[in-house]
Amino acid sequence: MDWSRYRFHTRWTLPAPPAAVYDVLERAEEYPLWWPQVRTIDRIDDTSGRISIRATLPYTLTFTARQTRREPDAGVLEIAMTGDLEGWARWTLTAYGDGTLARYDQEVAVRKRLLRLLAVPGRPVFRVNHTLMMRAGRRGLLTRLRQR
Repeated sequence: MDWSRYRFHTRWTLPAPPAAVYDVLERAEEYPLWWPQVRTIDRIDDTSGRISIRATLPYTLTFTARQTRREPDAGVLEIAMTGDLEGWARWTLTAYGDGTLARYDQEVAVRKRLLRLLAVPGRPVFRVNHTLMMRAGRRGLLTRLRQR
């Protein structure tokens, strides 16, 4: 088993219609305004950018994200990642009652040297770090949706 590979699955229920949630999530350059752990996004071109994230633990991950799917009618946004993280991430939005079920799926390999060295003992801590980042993202997204 490669201990530097991760699969994450997060589900958020949100009190806004899928189109409104999609409208916020497709504006990746605005993530740092509402998601504290997304520190910077520097646009490279119309479909890619360089992203730096830092959650609870004292390390920053930097990677290039390239859009691979953008399907508003299907509620799907997907990127490929290269750099400190290599793999992909996808948002899938569906109607859920009066709101939205936002599913976030990610499969990545960590390429940052220190994190690879700490892969086995650090794995549970890295997973908790990701969970905390996603909780903060949900709180930020809820605030952003209320502002719109």
